[in-house]
Amino acid sequence: MIELIVVVSLFGALWLAASLIGVVFKLTFALIGGLFGMVAGAVGLVFGGIALLVVAPLVAIALLPLCLPVLLLAALVWAIVRANKRAPASTGSCAH
Repeated sequence: MIELIVVVSLFGALWLAASLIGVVFKLTFALIGGLFGMVAGAVGLVFGGIALLVVAPLVAIALLPLCLPVLLLAALVWAIVRANKRAPASTGSCAH
């Protein structure tokens, strides 16, 4: 019976040691993977921002014919509102 307890204890100790080594490896690779993930995210943001700075003006120029009528209408409304703010409207009363 003592031999069985020794064998089970030895097997349990080896199992716990292997589990501890596995946890250390898992934690190490998780931290390294997280660090690589953050660096890759930062690099992706930089390259994504550069790509956006290059592509956004091209997209705006490509969409200009589609947006031109709306822009002209907005400019016309702005011009009418600005002209009405300069000259006050007559109220029609003769009180001085």
